[in-house]
Amino acid sequence: MTRVGPKAGVSVLGINVDPIDYTSAVAAIISAAKDGRSFGVTALAVHGIMTGVLDREHRYRLNQFSLVVPDGQPVRWALNARHRARLRDRVYGPKLMLAVCEAAANEGIPVGLFGSSPEVLKPLATNLGRRLPALKIVCTIPSRFRRVSEEERDEQLREIKDTGTRILFVALGCPRQEVWVYENLTRLSMPMLAVGAAFDFHAGTLSQAPAFLQRAGLEWAYRLAKEPRRLWRRYVLLNPAYLSLLLLQLLRFPRWDRVDVGEPPTRDLRFG
Repeated sequence: MTRVGPKAGVSVLGINVDPIDYTSAVAAIISAAKDGRSFGVTALAVHGIMTGVLDREHRYRLNQFSLVVPDGQPVRWALNARHRARLRDRVYGPKLMLAVCEAAANEGIPVGLFGSSPEVLKPLATNLGRRLPALKIVCTIPSRFRRVSEEERDEQLREIKDTGTRILFVALGCPRQEVWVYENLTRLSMPMLAVGAAFDFHAGTLSQAPAFLQRAGLEWAYRLAKEPRRLWRRYVLLNPAYLSLLLLQLLRFPRWDRVDVGEPPTRDLRFG
């Protein structure tokens, strides 16, 4: 899948992250939707950054996204410390999703929901509809939780296109959702937002950390306490690694400023 090189942004351990706020991010997404442009968006916290640090091929994928926003406070802090971004807030994926939905409702732009399970999609669509009565949710497609065939993938893409979806929210878990968006950048001419746990949060099937923990950059501790078996490796191993490597970047070690621009051999993963 040929690309034109890495996106604009500033390097956080080799991942180009946009020093941007909610207003500018929403405006860029709505503009792409109106123009019918392919526009990959992801909101990365520490775990998302580290998936690219530890996997060169995935680092390349992330750097082809049109917009990578700082979802986690430690990512925002890195932008401010290393690049003097002066960001006063992160761009939290679940909040960004709501902001985009509100703008889409105001503009009459249809949206679609792809991923997660029917048990999550149904209350998610219901809750969004109650919150934003003017929002047009024209497709809800659950994940098959496995690798899909080319025929199955093409069927999913046809359904998304046929429903008139112009903004697609994708929740397959990190990094599968970013892989899916990357693989379909040339197949879907619309903004695609990898939003992860936002589906569960807005469906009411998973609780969010209290605001004071979010502001302190301790949301990870709340989620670890809720799902220790699933998340302990992510936080206990990756958080210290992120801080250590970030220190090396702040000390100007060239390796951790480098952004790979060469396209690596691409495996056909086709998650769905």
